[in-house]
Amino acid sequence: MKKLFFIVSSISLCFLFTGCFEDLDDNPASVSELNDFVYRGMNAYYLYKYDVPDLLNDRFNNGGYEDFITGFSSPEDLFYHLRYLPETVDKFSWITNNYIALEQFFQGNSATNGMDFGLVEYPNNPNSLFGFVGYVMPGTHAENQGVERGNIFYAVNGTPLNRNNYSDLLRQNSYTINLATYDDNGTPETADDTITPNGQSISLSKLNYTENPIFKTEIFEINGTKVGYLMYNGFTRNFDSQLNAVFGNFRSNNVQNVVLDLRYNPGGSVNTAILLSSMIAGRTGEVFSTEEWNSDIQATLSPESVTNRFTSNDNGAPLNILNLDKVYILATKRSASASELVINSLDPYIDVIHIGTNTAGKFQASVTLYDSPDFRRSGANPSHLYAMQPLVLKSLNAVGNTDYSNGLTPDILVSENYSNMGVLGDENELLLSVALQHISDNTRLPQQTFEPLNVIGGKETFFPPNTGMYK
Repeated sequence: MKKLFFIVSSISLCFLFTGCFEDLDDNPASVSELNDFVYRGMNAYYLYKYDVPDLLNDRFNNGGYEDFITGFSSPEDLFYHLRYLPETVDKFSWITNNYIALEQFFQGNSATNGMDFGLVEYPNNPNSLFGFVGYVMPGTHAENQGVERGNIFYAVNGTPLNRNNYSDLLRQNSYTINLATYDDNGTPETADDTITPNGQSISLSKLNYTENPIFKTEIFEINGTKVGYLMYNGFTRNFDSQLNAVFGNFRSNNVQNVVLDLRYNPGGSVNTAILLSSMIAGRTGEVFSTEEWNSDIQATLSPESVTNRFTSNDNGAPLNILNLDKVYILATKRSASASELVINSLDPYIDVIHIGTNTAGKFQASVTLYDSPDFRRSGANPSHLYAMQPLVLKSLNAVGNTDYSNGLTPDILVSENYSNMGVLGDENELLLSVALQHISDNTRLPQQTFEPLNVIGGKETFFPPNTGMYK
């Protein structure tokens, strides 16, 4: 059961695939057919099925099914009606009308201007937002236009960002960011910080692009020992061999400490998370995580089929394993799903020093359901391109820890300084410097005594599968 599906991304890239399924309009699926697909899939696989009365197996024992599904004007309406507590519990299930595009995204290919950004509430004004640039992807329009890490923007196309408009403004294929200066007024507290427009702007356009999640690697020497640094921005299967090569370089240089930078990593492949964790800690054959599905499916699965284990190879290719007993992980509110899975699953075995802020709080995983008799891609209904990505399981580490809906709490609380974000991979960059100091003298800097500004998301907000785990 656990091998059947793949999770992928939902983005509107139909214009890239106009040659695919050209005959869809010749015999389009009806709304009732689409709604029947949605209901059947959710009834079979949804993790929170037994918390949703309309999904119970006896719901339509006395009839009324046809009236029910035709009572929704679109498959999206029905899908979101069936989600359980979307504001607090299921914040991550989604549906798409173009699985061709999402499959392309699963390969790491999407439309982007190349600017990674986070969105943050203003000090003392949670409805207003500003953006910060986390990094710039090489060879993209953002790089060509001079966008840099640490750029602050307060508006798009001249319209100040707020919770009600940011999605529409930043979802456009082309837009202009209006820049600002962030001033911390010389104090560590955020209450007196200000964001002031500086009159500068940068126009950006999205193009098709494949992002390599291995953004930066460095090796430092601290007190005579080697420290490997890796900034890793997505658990993407296509780059697993390159990830293994990074650890091969660490091994050949006798790296004895690793700083893994997941601060902007919204997740991805569970298998890649297992490989990465195995390269760090070894532990071949031991329990990495277990899976809990809805009770109908769980009853059909053996204990071993819902158990993921540390491994020594990737489809036969030997892994470069460091066998560390400690790892430093930089993680923030934008670190989700597979990033959190690595932290949580390593924790029972080695000392995980989490530096940053609370993570996103996503412990569930999804699968892609297609409109076919067994919900696989093969045999999918040729009259439409709908697919859905409901939450189907939650992950537990080897000692049963799960349900961290408020995120994983850092060992050392430190948030990025928006007035001076530093250079990624530079030993003076704030989060990295905290890790290197701890490696140097095993001391921890005093924790912040004030709450960091609330990060509500980032570019991953516009690509739902980026904040997902997939099998």
